[in-house]
Amino acid sequence: MTTRISHQHSQPLYDVTATKVLEQAALAHDAAHILMTRAGAATARLAGALAPHARRIWIACGQGNNGGDGFEAAVQLQQAGRPVVLGFAGDLERLPADARWAFERAQAAGVAISARPPEDLGPQDLCIDALLGLGSVKRAAPEWMQASLQALHGAPCPVLAIDVPSGLDGSTGQYAEGFAPPHASPGERHTLSLLTLKPGLFTGQGRDAAGTVWFDDLGIDASWFLRSAPTAWLSGAPARRTRPFASHKGQFGDVTVLGGEGLRRRGMGMGGAALLAGSAALHAGAGRVLVALLDGDAGPGIDVSQPELMLRSPAALQLDQGTVVCGCGGGEAVVEQLAAVLRQARRLVLDADALNAVAADDTLQDQLRDRARHGLMTVLTPHPLEAARLLHQGAAEVQADRLAAAAQLTERYACVVVLKGSGTVIAAPGCVPAVNPTGNGRLATAGTGDVLAGMVGAALAGADHGHELTPEQALDLARDAVYRHGELADLWPAGKALTAGRLARQAVQQQPD
Repeated sequence: MTTRISHQHSQPLYDVTATKVLEQAALAHDAAHILMTRAGAATARLAGALAPHARRIWIACGQGNNGGDGFEAAVQLQQAGRPVVLGFAGDLERLPADARWAFERAQAAGVAISARPPEDLGPQDLCIDALLGLGSVKRAAPEWMQASLQALHGAPCPVLAIDVPSGLDGSTGQYAEGFAPPHASPGERHTLSLLTLKPGLFTGQGRDAAGTVWFDDLGIDASWFLRSAPTAWLSGAPARRTRPFASHKGQFGDVTVLGGEGLRRRGMGMGGAALLAGSAALHAGAGRVLVALLDGDAGPGIDVSQPELMLRSPAALQLDQGTVVCGCGGGEAVVEQLAAVLRQARRLVLDADALNAVAADDTLQDQLRDRARHGLMTVLTPHPLEAARLLHQGAAEVQADRLAAAAQLTERYACVVVLKGSGTVIAAPGCVPAVNPTGNGRLATAGTGDVLAGMVGAALAGADHGHELTPEQALDLARDAVYRHGELADLWPAGKALTAGRLARQAVQQQPD
């Protein structure tokens, strides 16, 4: 049965290698052509539901089994009386046996076949991408495939990709060279993922490429064939909790925000970043929030716009109490505080300039690793460039495989990692990582990362204080904070500018419906 993937429910994700293991096991278990017949039927059903009144359904097919799925979909659409055109200009002799069987079925059914993409695609049409699927791209696409890709990328009508959009790596969410669309696609995009859900559909370039994701297991239970854990989990909505009437602020923990280099040091005031993190922690449910601005004058010791925030000087902090969020707007000044923070903070969120300082200092890196050996919990919240600095590589390498980069960070620093970006990856030592499905481009504005750091800090602070957090518990808390952060952007009112300050004030802990 085909289902639309909802952000509300957690889902297991399997990479391309695991999916191919499942596919081979299923092929050995079932009669010939069964999987292709089911894949074609699932595609045809979804195509009919997406565009019940399509003027024309153009199916662009390649030379592998993904093309075979397209051939079979064409057969079933033709039999249902739908106006279908099969696009294929490949070499029939190179088709795999199943795909050749499906192509011959399409010929016998009288499906129209064209070597060229339609020149007059309009909003009333539907395109189906069956060019590559999970097939690896080892060389440049032939001319006929490039023409089909160009037509798909520019199509003003809905496009339905079978399994994954052509050229997109289902494991990493990155396009092979020469396959990425040159600009945003004008029509709506859908992807029907078969057998398994792939992580690449939900991170990196995958979210834009895949559009709305649908899933059909083709009648195969992945858990029966795949004995290993999933590659990752797609995060679901956090549980909604209510606070008992007999509550007090001490039960929800203290968050101390240490950051915000002042104007006096270099003439570049960044106190707003620390205040944003503090505001987010406060609105996300922390019992108390203290903000210590670095190298700056706190004036009367009060933020008149948010008097609930308690301003402190760094020297007055008790770092071993509560949760510390360090680095937001920290600039150069944060370096002087890091050794003490790494040594004393029981629960710690490191963000922004704190991460850059660690990346540049071997001694700080050793101190960061030592925290795990002493049972102290740390969450790192890097964006791709900060992650690249921590891994001593380029940002493009991080983006090329975001799940692998997050795993490398957890292994190198023994920390929970929140690798921000489209499809934020949350990873922890010894745990299956999570990929976050919420958030959108409206978060691409200054300060939203500081808001996330504050929300993660509040989540850690509010956890049970009777014991130290395990990596799995910290991963779950960070995952839920990331989900809520992105969900705020998804629910943001149209026509209202999303700024970090407004976002922080909306970071309210969810209550039951």
